[in-house]
Amino acid sequence: MPMSGTSRLSLTVAALLIAVPILAFSTTASAASFDCNRQGLAADEMAICENRDLNDLDVKMVTTFELISSLLPMGNRGELQDQQSAWLRQRQNCGADVDCLERAYEDRITQINRVYDTIEKPQ
Repeated sequence: MPMSGTSRLSLTVAALLIAVPILAFSTTASAASFDCNRQGLAADEMAICENRDLNDLDVKMVTTFELISSLLPMGNRGELQDQQSAWLRQRQNCGADVDCLERAYEDRITQINRVYDTIEKPQ
């Protein structure tokens, strides 16, 4: 029996909820969005690599971003990517300030989840 659109979406979200913890514990050598072993890391990147909670937030944010981006119609992906680029510049402004980085990640995850709320879902 074919799966409804809602069932496929539910399975996709369930897969994300399973994948995030697995990715979070897979390695500390790299965060989800960059290689921690790369030369010339910026202060925000070094802080993320050195702090497990920030690393986990990075994994959650990038995984959620990629999932939501894949659900958006082609014309809307560019706007989400532009917002992500602007957010990365904002994150860099935090430097090594862990509290600032945590707030930045939490705010970005909330923003991405709001985008999900606007996606038309099959009934």
